Amino acid sequence: INISSPPIPFHLSLTFCHLPLLSSSPRALQMFLVALSFAYFAKALSGSYMKSTITQLERRFDIPSYLTGVIDGSFEIGNLLVIAFVSYFGAKLHRPKIIAMGCVLMAVGTFIIALPHFLIGRYKFETSIRSSVNSTNNLSPCPALLYLFSLSPFPVGCEGESNLSMWIYVFLGNVLRGIGETPVQPLGISYIDDFAREENAAFYIGCVQTIAVIGPVFGYLLGSLCAKIYVDIGFVNMESITISPGDARWVGAWWLGYLIAGVITLLSAIPFWFLPRSLPIPSDRGPAQCTPERTSFIKDPPLLEHKYQADEPAGFLEMAKDFIPTLKTLLGNPVYFIYLCVTIVQLNSLIGMVTYKPKYIEQHYGQSASKANFLMGTINIPAVALGIFTGGLLMKRLKLSIMGAAKFAFGTSLIGYFLSLFFFVMSCENVKVAGITVGGVSYEERSVFSACNSDCVCSGRDWDPVCGENGITYVSPCLAGCQTSTGSGKNTVFSNCSCVVAAGLSSGNLTASVGHCPHRDDCDRVFPYFLALSVITSFIISLGGTPGYMVLIRCIKPQLKSLALGFHTLSTRTLAGIPAPIYFGAVIDTTCLKWGQKRCGGRGACRIYNTTAYR
Repeated sequence: INISSPPIPFHLSLTFCHLPLLSSSPRALQMFLVALSFAYFAKALSGSYMKSTITQLERRFDIPSYLTGVIDGSFEIGNLLVIAFVSYFGAKLHRPKIIAMGCVLMAVGTFIIALPHFLIGRYKFETSIRSSVNSTNNLSPCPALLYLFSLSPFPVGCEGESNLSMWIYVFLGNVLRGIGETPVQPLGISYIDDFAREENAAFYIGCVQTIAVIGPVFGYLLGSLCAKIYVDIGFVNMESITISPGDARWVGAWWLGYLIAGVITLLSAIPFWFLPRSLPIPSDRGPAQCTPERTSFIKDPPLLEHKYQADEPAGFLEMAKDFIPTLKTLLGNPVYFIYLCVTIVQLNSLIGMVTYKPKYIEQHYGQSASKANFLMGTINIPAVALGIFTGGLLMKRLKLSIMGAAKFAFGTSLIGYFLSLFFFVMSCENVKVAGITVGGVSYEERSVFSACNSDCVCSGRDWDPVCGENGITYVSPCLAGCQTSTGSGKNTVFSNCSCVVAAGLSSGNLTASVGHCPHRDDCDRVFPYFLALSVITSFIISLGGTPGYMVLIRCIKPQLKSLALGFHTLSTRTLAGIPAPIYFGAVIDTTCLKWGQKRCGGRGACRIYNTTAYR
């Protein structure tokens, strides 16, 4: 989600936006508004889908959270490469066609992200269960010493496996997406503000941004759907798969959503090729007209008053030599500079939270990736949409001044952040895992070994959890001391498990089933309150989105509008969009209790976290 461009259900937006359009805007502006809304929808869909696949990418490529943060931040890196030049020079060129080219680049980048799925082999998850579906002689979970030593330390095929990390393709594709997305916001918003009536401009921009929230809704719903589908669906016998969507090793069909998002983004480029470079300026405003209040906020020197207009042709060298002086003038505007600093701080927290919120729901409350994404798409995002739309509507109805809009945005953000502190009391204790969170609690790897499994030669590196009858999860059937197994796939049951001891017994040989044990009931009771607080805080913080955005575009001269929007986007993405997912991911990695094992050796993705430290 591009939080810096705050984006309501589609029918609501059309209901409120359509009437003013017909009565006061030329047909071309109507077409541009629809086209820009679709482009916002497409880029928001693919961006939110990227965030919905964070855990899928971690598991598929066996990488830690900080690397998925690097991948997520690569979108902002793409923006960083070209945003200043696109914003400055793009305002002097054919803005709709530049936006069209950007949409095409976004589509190509999205297709590249899905490419690794077709280049690497089938997904092989960690498991100690090697039997086939039709086998009646299941492999013992407690292997004999001689048999274990006869095995190769790594699976067949590791010798010829390429060392190239396939996640690099995802990184590069996301960079290209970032480059393509660059012109959409600054050139699109400035185009509307240049050619719409001044009293309608804020409302139109609010409509475009709120319509765009449908994108994240569908993005997370698409992520929910794809997370339910096994990554290699159609190429494996699903009856032989021992893991379910709630398992820490499950990988959904992450690649499928990127193909769908790429097609939608490609379609969004089409209308812009047929739109004019400029439109007639409304009679109630001139190219550089300012209200008295706006004039009091603008501190630009008079020499810029008659610089190039948005639709005025200018030579490349003539524009280039004025770039640095113009940028200095922009940063010398105190209102613009303060707003820039405030949004950088705000977006650091918001981007980090949004990036890892589905993962937090999975790990803390024991929900599947599919359900976490579904909740984000159906509860959180609509709350954001309603907040942004309500904020824009209040600004229009209350006729808020620039100062009033600034106070309104600051107040809603402050209230929202104070409410967020209540998340700390909504605790949910760690899943009980023998040797990791219970039973001689120690986070050293060898703590999973005990006298009850000493007769088996177990690996402490594998993560193949089983749920004992006593309600405790064991790292693997071998470490649970299980001697035999019956059944196959998800229906496998392990028997004579010497480490599975019921309360009040000194020893026992109970059974264990495939998968980790579910969370406690008290955790399920806290979860609805977490969702309710999440909705309330999202709505309140989003109320200030549109008023705050209007402060940004009203505090500078009209001819600097594209540069101001572009530099704001550049700064927030450089100092918030890029680092926030990385350092949030790095901090999350420090809470990992058990790391997975790559197929050919090395540390993989995290399997279980310390939820108290995570929170």
